[in-house]
Amino acid sequence: MGNMSYCRHENTYKDLRDCWEQWNDEPESESEIKYRDKLVALCKEIAEDAL
Repeated sequence: MGNMSYCRHENTYKDLRDCWEQWNDEPESESEIKYRDKLVALCKEIAEDAL
């Protein structure tokens, strides 16, 4: 189920924080490595657009 629009940013923040807290754990799969890289790229894009 996707995030409800009224709490999308709150839920996403919590999920992103959880990812960051586990960042140095060994990735469990090739897919996790791929999406970790994609997540970094998206965060960079968001940060650049926000400035």
